[in-house]
Amino acid sequence: MSRWPAGYAHLALGEVGSALDEAARRFAELSGPTWITATHQTAARGRRGRLWASPPGNFAGALVLPLAAPETAALRSFVAALALHDTFATLTGRAASFALKWPNDVLLNGGKVAGILLESLSAGRQMAGVAIGIGVNLVEAPGAAELEPRALRPVSLVGETGIGVSPQDFLDILAPAFADWETRFTTFGFAPLRTAWLARAARLGETITARLPAEEVTGVFRAVDEVGQLVLSTPRGTRRIAAADIFF
Repeated sequence: MSRWPAGYAHLALGEVGSALDEAARRFAELSGPTWITATHQTAARGRRGRLWASPPGNFAGALVLPLAAPETAALRSFVAALALHDTFATLTGRAASFALKWPNDVLLNGGKVAGILLESLSAGRQMAGVAIGIGVNLVEAPGAAELEPRALRPVSLVGETGIGVSPQDFLDILAPAFADWETRFTTFGFAPLRTAWLARAARLGETITARLPAEEVTGVFRAVDEVGQLVLSTPRGTRRIAAADIFF
């Protein structure tokens, strides 16, 4: 049985607008790292404000993580991704079926099964923490009509593997997995996480396209650098990209 990590709290809610909104609203009253989960979200969102479907039975949560060094906040997406990969591997015994898509998705058999979204949390005018939103298609995935063009097909854990798990049981594995990777990060820095993430990366060494606000960049996915940027080899040389939507 998984152990609940020391120092982490859990706030279980019913229907909310979004777990991320609850994280921002409650940040000042929380004394330490806190998982906020909801049975249903009516206004869940993904990257760039896109709608994120959140039907009952799927996992919907946000980890409120106070930070002593806010400049490292963005790297928590790698901590969360590795924790999710470990959780899926533990549940299914099929680690090779899962891959990590930069910057914030988990893939199962090539389809998107989970997404991560980071939002900053402030105390006064200073950034003091990060809310790590996590949505997992445990029982249901959005239909094709809900997708933007070129997006990966969404999949559910039960649909691809036949394995059913409740949101609470999922969290009971995810929370200690996150705490373990977070401890490694705060103890040893980003380097070991970067190595572990690249070992699980989707399409490493293959041609991908990064969509930025003003351009699209196509190149061979070579690495993730020391600050988490995507590294592409393009006909015009090496490009390092801090944030983008990725298409295969």
